[in-house]
Amino acid sequence: MPDPIPELVVLTDDDGNPIGAAAKDTVHGARTPLHLAFSCYLRNASGEVLITRRALEKATWPGVWTNSFCGHPAPGEQQEAAVHRRAGQELGAEITRLRLVLPRFRYVAVDARGVMENEICPVYVADLDGPFTPSPNEVSEWAWISPADLRAAIASTPFVFSPWMREQVVQLSAAGVLEGVLR
Repeated sequence: MPDPIPELVVLTDDDGNPIGAAAKDTVHGARTPLHLAFSCYLRNASGEVLITRRALEKATWPGVWTNSFCGHPAPGEQQEAAVHRRAGQELGAEITRLRLVLPRFRYVAVDARGVMENEICPVYVADLDGPFTPSPNEVSEWAWISPADLRAAIASTPFVFSPWMREQVVQLSAAGVLEGVLR
């Protein structure tokens, strides 16, 4: 049986312009090059946010709680199409009302094992009205939480949340997005 085609990520310059591509499983390490990603927060009809706990076999930040899902657009793939694709792959979900809320979010973080994230990571919000079935290779647990309770949980136990989510929630709150869009 032939090897599966590796998932590629888009490498970028500091301005977010594509400068190449590399296999995802070779990019994340001690000196991860800047690359394109995205994060998405799903909400339900009650205004709660879906948070997920990353599966223990994830290469970066295994076992931490984070936003609903994240991913990387493939070379040549439109960002919004990648968000929809990843919602299906990671959560077994279809999403509606996709909105870009933090178009210029960027972060660098290093986990306890020395694996670095270095991403230009636009942040989206979308609605989830139907059922979903998270992939156990991606998600070990999930919960719906109010924006106020999410902020309180991050403030009291920041170490159990991904560093990108902690930064995103601060920016989303400052912009009024958590209470405005996620209600």
